[in-house]
Amino acid sequence: MKLVVIFGPHAVGKMTVGQELAKLTGLKLFHNHMTIDIVSNLFENMPKERIRLTNLFRKEIFEAYSKSDEYGMIFTYMWALDSKEDWDYINDVEKLFISRGAEVYYVELVADFDLRIDRNKTENRLFNKPSKRNTEHLEYIFRKLESKYRLNSLEGEISKENYMKINNSNLSPDIVAQMIKNKFAL
Repeated sequence: MKLVVIFGPHAVGKMTVGQELAKLTGLKLFHNHMTIDIVSNLFENMPKERIRLTNLFRKEIFEAYSKSDEYGMIFTYMWALDSKEDWDYINDVEKLFISRGAEVYYVELVADFDLRIDRNKTENRLFNKPSKRNTEHLEYIFRKLESKYRLNSLEGEISKENYMKINNSNLSPDIVAQMIKNKFAL
């Protein structure tokens, strides 16, 4: 079993790179909005319940998948690197998969801010993430969260054994996916 965690800030290309990596490797893509969008509209005015349910769905999916005979999973996540809670969450996910014999890989994506603002409105993103379709509101949230959290690592901060950082500002998703596949022999 393999778990590839692709993380980085908003609209950096986590899901799109994950889609390409899934095509190349046979890994299944579990992008973070697959659980977020299940509860977003229904619990729009109940943020604590929305977060609780999102995390519950993910936990159950990770539990079931990590016990399976599948080749592996790609999970995308916007990791607030200045949040102990997010570090704990990622470490818990890693521990679960490792406890079941999985290998865990980390891919951090970095891209220029203005490019990510443009990517925030791509057809693929809006199609696969229904909660992102109000682009005016989304840009407001994008900027707000960017100022609140640090979404890319500092030099040397990530000490995971299987880790790579890629600036994909000028790289196509299929090239980035091939780099990941090659680096980790997936």
